[in-house]
Amino acid sequence: MASSHGWSSLMRLLVLCLLFGASLAATRRYLSVSMDELLSSKAHLDCPPLKKSVATSGNKLTIPAGCGFPPKCCGGAGESIRHHDMNRLSTLLQRSSSTASSAAPSPLPRPIPGLPFPPFPFAPAPSVRPFPGIPFPFPPAPSARPFPGIPFPIPPAPSARPIPGIPFPFPPAPRAQPFPEIPFAPAPRAHPYPGIPVAPAPLVVPGIPISSPPAAPPAVTIPDTSGAYLGTLEFVVTVGFGTPARKYAVVFDTGSDVSWIQCQPCSGHCYKQHDPIFDPTKSATYAAIPCRNQECRAADGSCDVNGTCIYDVEYGDGSSTSGVLSHETLSLTSSSALHGFVFGCGEKNLGSFGDVDGLIGLGRGKLSLSSQAAAKLGATFSYCLPSHNGTQGYLTIGTTPVSDKVAYTAMVQKPDYPSFYFVELVSINIGGYILPVPPTVFTSAGTLLDSGTTLTYLPEEAYTALRDRFKFTMKQYKPAPAQGVLDTCYDFTGQNAIFIPAVSFKFNDGAVFDLDFFGVQIFPDDATAIGCLAFAARPQAMAFNIIGNTQQRSAEVIYDVAAEKIGFVTGSC
Repeated sequence: MASSHGWSSLMRLLVLCLLFGASLAATRRYLSVSMDELLSSKAHLDCPPLKKSVATSGNKLTIPAGCGFPPKCCGGAGESIRHHDMNRLSTLLQRSSSTASSAAPSPLPRPIPGLPFPPFPFAPAPSVRPFPGIPFPFPPAPSARPFPGIPFPIPPAPSARPIPGIPFPFPPAPRAQPFPEIPFAPAPRAHPYPGIPVAPAPLVVPGIPISSPPAAPPAVTIPDTSGAYLGTLEFVVTVGFGTPARKYAVVFDTGSDVSWIQCQPCSGHCYKQHDPIFDPTKSATYAAIPCRNQECRAADGSCDVNGTCIYDVEYGDGSSTSGVLSHETLSLTSSSALHGFVFGCGEKNLGSFGDVDGLIGLGRGKLSLSSQAAAKLGATFSYCLPSHNGTQGYLTIGTTPVSDKVAYTAMVQKPDYPSFYFVELVSINIGGYILPVPPTVFTSAGTLLDSGTTLTYLPEEAYTALRDRFKFTMKQYKPAPAQGVLDTCYDFTGQNAIFIPAVSFKFNDGAVFDLDFFGVQIFPDDATAIGCLAFAARPQAMAFNIIGNTQQRSAEVIYDVAAEKIGFVTGSC
């Protein structure tokens, strides 16, 4: 029988063990999904996006070195992803335009709320009450009664002293200094407060609104889905072109500016697509753009014999689209349309695009949808890419109410790529463990946020540290063979639930983006329970790091172009 001393020692040891375990649980963060949820999500895969049969569709970029076209050495689902993303990089580099948006600073109101009001150096505007408690106006107009209790004087003759004890003259002559010790006001055009910009709006008393704030521009939201059923690794929306509007399923792409759909008469070549090919002769609002127009210059277009602007976009894998740059009505919804939308009416489209009807560009260039819609809907757009291929997310053009959970980081501009959206990634947290990698490893090349790249590509040093830590926390699961570029895979057959370490990105301004379970783990084939770490080392051909669409899944990503910031709201779809 144990002594009381031995029993108390045992209890203390048990408490210490429990506290130690709680401490470990507090420092390690995990994500989980039940096997039923996983199978449910995979049951909706009409056409698995990572299978070799669809891996080369919808991507307009160079093939990895030595693969040739069509690819001969890039087999397997993982290699298909790499083929897509390497091609994607080449497309991104070729799509970059020479224009970038910039936000004009708003004028500051005067005075500034929260700052002490400076000594009154000059006379205020006649219509403003400068200081509470001092009778208005100051100085009084000749016909006003200046002070209560003092008989109203008829302006006296210049030689009369109307009120004993009050300095003469009263009222003062126009150029006289009315009251000693109070500085004389200069001309109304003088700068009132040195160092504070002059606001064009009238002087506002803090706490008293001068007018109602302007109404925010309306926003338009449309559903988005995975493009797996159309044989593409990107995400698609359905919009209307023409009058009457006809629906088309198009990829939306943050790495593109020029939008286009296939058009009759297909004088060169049109590939098989999901919907009937657009016929501009059946639209009452279609018009070709002359080559003298500035839109033609923005698209780097050329002239045909009729003076019509011809656009031509070539991609690194041999794919291309060319045709007539045109104006048309773009219907985002049944009640919201953009008239005179600039797009490419593609009559010669070569290469593999899957079955999509075309592409909508959301880059920073002048011809992107977001740029063309800014005047009507505001210079903001957002999207939420669904976690599961069988569910819907959304694409919103314009500003929508944002929860207090949004984490904003600065939108970085790079002169060499003015159309792209860069962020300043500095560290990665996996399960409460921050990778021992200096921030310069990430910042030296920069990090691109792209909706059209499948995986996230990190510098070799950072990826190796992430992969090794992931393996360290996944020892309870059975390793599986690599899936091409996906070199860290596990066989979850027979598991009731899957637990993986949480991963989050941290940016240089302190913002944190927490990834979803399906933003960390990717399942290349719906026929198996093999899941892989959805990251890869950045190939030498990539000039920068890329945060791909797998990592963006289930989060709302907000592009506030006017304020030059990007926000993340996890768990939004």
